[in-house]
Amino acid sequence: MLEVEVLGERLAPGAPGPDEIGRLCELAAASRGVGSGHVAVEFVSSGRIAELNRAHRAKDGPTDVLSFPVDGTDGSAGEPRELGDIVICPPHTADVGEAVVHGMLHLLGMDHETDDGEMLALQDALLARARA
Repeated sequence: MLEVEVLGERLAPGAPGPDEIGRLCELAAASRGVGSGHVAVEFVSSGRIAELNRAHRAKDGPTDVLSFPVDGTDGSAGEPRELGDIVICPPHTADVGEAVVHGMLHLLGMDHETDDGEMLALQDALLARARA
């Protein structure tokens, strides 16, 4: 079972609720063969995501979503897997659902900056499926 913890919801009025965020995370995880683990999705201010962007990516200014993997997808057999954290800044995010899926795919080891469009194609397919 995938456990999804949602934090800072008050910063994301109009965003999908915790149940929908959990469903999007589960959909993305299942697409990569992951059926269990823990992920935290946190909504933060522009200032906070700019701090994280600077500290972890050496880029100035806010961004829409950042992912911080912990255990990845190779958790020890029988042990809970800490997939990591997805940090979303609603004022810089056009589509929070897309940011959730995007962040989750990064936690699962995908990287649109190095693949041949696989991650973004999967992201689009997952969102189409979720919204059908």
